[in-house]
Amino acid sequence: MVFKIYIQLLLQIVLTTLQSHSATSRLSILRSDHQNLRLSFSVVDFGATGSGNHYDTIPIQSAIDACAAASTLHGSRCHVTFPPGKYLTATLHLKSRVFLNIQKNATILGGSRLEDYPEKQEKWYVVVAENAVDVGITGGGEINGQGWKFVERFDERKNVMVSWNKTGACLGDECRPRLVGFIGCRNVEIWDVKLHEPAYWCLHIVRCENTSIHDISIYGDFNTPNNDGMDIDDSNNTLITRCKIDTGDDAICPKTYTSPLYNLTATNCWIRTKSSAIKLGSASWYSFKGLVFDNITIVESHRGLGLQIRDGGNVSDIIFSNMNISTRYYDPLWWGRAEPIYVTTCPRDDSSKAGFISNLQFVNITATSENGIFLSGSKVGVLSNLKFVNVNLTYTRWTNYADGLIDYRPGCQGLVNHSTAGFMMEHIDGLDIENVKMIWSEERTGQWNNPLEFRPSTVNNISLLNFYSGLYKRGLRLDRDLKDVQLAE
Repeated sequence: MVFKIYIQLLLQIVLTTLQSHSATSRLSILRSDHQNLRLSFSVVDFGATGSGNHYDTIPIQSAIDACAAASTLHGSRCHVTFPPGKYLTATLHLKSRVFLNIQKNATILGGSRLEDYPEKQEKWYVVVAENAVDVGITGGGEINGQGWKFVERFDERKNVMVSWNKTGACLGDECRPRLVGFIGCRNVEIWDVKLHEPAYWCLHIVRCENTSIHDISIYGDFNTPNNDGMDIDDSNNTLITRCKIDTGDDAICPKTYTSPLYNLTATNCWIRTKSSAIKLGSASWYSFKGLVFDNITIVESHRGLGLQIRDGGNVSDIIFSNMNISTRYYDPLWWGRAEPIYVTTCPRDDSSKAGFISNLQFVNITATSENGIFLSGSKVGVLSNLKFVNVNLTYTRWTNYADGLIDYRPGCQGLVNHSTAGFMMEHIDGLDIENVKMIWSEERTGQWNNPLEFRPSTVNNISLLNFYSGLYKRGLRLDRDLKDVQLAE
């Protein structure tokens, strides 16, 4: 009650000050050459200490609320500025036309206590905006979730994490707060900011329209599960560009829970992960359409390009182009088996159904990997119209993890013993392979250098044009060593 009265009085003071344009106000009013207002509040002027050990939640939220009021009055964006320092906080609620401006050497630290977050699990974020318009984060600084405080036991295979399900606040093992969320928002922009050490998912875009994410850095502990880089749920018209993502779990992960997902473009990104660098699903109740992934570098990841369709949603018109991919084995506790490209659809369980995947293009792809490409439809969810054009594949081994497994997880058949091949295929109708080179290192790959593995009863309408497979011997010229097995209809 005292806090509510404080906020009401504060807003009355701010509005009065705005009307007088007092020079001593906490509000900075800057005019550009075009006489456009830029409104700015500093959290320090509202009492934030930036010490890193004292909670600054009330001063920061007060600055956000005052900024929103100023924005409404002037009809323009307002920036909440964080000077250098460490600002420990419980959940912060962003509002329309408010942008967090976290300056260089400034860090927002998420609290590690259950009481730092709202009662409902779906609202557990360090920073969240709900139903806001024209909202975002920038400034060159950092938001840090202090993920290490949620590790119950550090383990090189996979960390064991704290789960607040023991309190009854939620169910399952993934009961930890996300870092940043935008829910039901329009015109979202996140740029020039570091999002580091999330306890759970890092950046969560939910049912949003017109989102721009560019020039950001995402870092999560490489041994921590479920610290996804970006999860884009049920959102349309999303642009991701010039981002660096280095994390343990999936890096860019579109999902559909309540509605279709259309028009997502990701370009010019660098990714390393112990899971999938790009993954559609596995939440896939509705369709995915019109997605473009271009000019992306994937380094030392467990899986490169992945589709895990498990809940009946359909996928169509997806382009992957100009990719440089490196995939390797990690501990099988992590989903993935070093596949550079992985396309699967099958029912998650007896209550689910398989979706259809069609019109996928893989163009100008270069990959070095410890395993082959896996393309797997199902009896009730066939893959159709897949195209591979200008693809260079190098297969070699450099880790000591066992091979000979296919990974259908989640659900379906789980981990299955299976011989390895360059392309492993099942339940496909329509596959075009053009200008594809498949090179095998002679070191440790001699027992799985089968270029194409499939059953004619489940794979139909294959076209191969300028397809090459050969053995690469160290010290010899590749073009002389290559065995031409060109096949054409």
